[in-house]
This record gives sequence, C-alpha cells and structure tokens, in this order.
Amino acid sequence: MTREQIAEAVRKLGRQITEDYQGKDLTMVCILKGASVFFTDLIREVDLPLSIGFMAVSSYGSGTSSTGVVRIIKDLDQNIEDKHVLIVEDIVDSGKTLHFLLQVLSQRHPASIHVAALLDKPARRVVDLKTRYSCFDIPDAFVVGYGLDFDEKYRNLPDIGVLHPRIYQNA
Repeated sequence: MTREQIAEAVRKLGRQITEDYQGKDLTMVCILKGASVFFTDLIREVDLPLSIGFMAVSSYGSGTSSTGVVRIIKDLDQNIEDKHVLIVEDIVDSGKTLHFLLQVLSQRHPASIHVAALLDKPARRVVDLKTRYSCFDIPDAFVVGYGLDFDEKYRNLPDIGVLHPRIYQNA
C-alpha cells in the first residue's frame, strides 16, 4: 500500500469513527509500538473531543509469528469505566493478543469496546474475533512499514510492503 492509499483509508476511517461516536465519551487506545504511526494520523481525522491512552503488549519477541503468550508491558493510565473504548491496532493476525486485551479491558466496565485496525489478516485468525473497523484486509504475508516492524526495523517506511523472506528466514 502506498502512502496515498493509506492516507485516504485513514481519512475515511476517521470520518466513520466521527459519525459513529458522535455525542459519546470516546477513549482511543493506541497499542504500542506498531500502531503509533496509524494512531497519530487517525486521531487527527476524528472530529470529536476524545481522550487517548497507550498500552504496550507483547506476544512476538523478535520472530515473525505470535508466541501466544501475551504480556502487558505498559497498562492504561486512566479509568475507562463507562467510556466508549476504541482500541487502535496496527495489524490483527492470529487475534490471540487482541482477544486477551479485549478480555482484560472488558473487566474494567467500559460502555463499549471495539477495535480499529490498520490491517486485518483474517487468513491467520485462530480465535473468533472481528474488528469493527479496518482499513485494509491483507493476505498472509509478513508486512512492514508505517509503524509495522521486523525486529524493530522498518517502522519508518512511509508505505507498507511485504518483507522478503530472505530477510527474516535466517533471523
């Protein structure tokens, strides 16, 4: 995806979120680090008063697929009880990490909780999880750029592209 395609998809998603959350107490939660670029662009496209929060979770280590063991590295700083929570994620792959996160945050009694993902990779899903919003559905490929990384590299690329297997096969 080119930076122009990404920008247009983010604008469109921002308009939809603005419409859907009109008059509601919205808290948008960025899942660090991968969603940070998407999150920053997205919140500027949402024309509503809103709160933001940040969480860091890990299930990858330095590999290319989820280990399935989820750790909360940084938790929210604010109370989300009775607020409408929109988790902003870079990519939904197996769904294990997000499923865990939804369970944890649901126990904090938000008014609602949904997911907005830049990329959705339904072919890799192993848990029953649907995103309310996503910019792009993608095939089963390892992608980098626009916040997505391999071993903490390539996040700064303005476009999203498939990482050639020779880069990660021997890692």
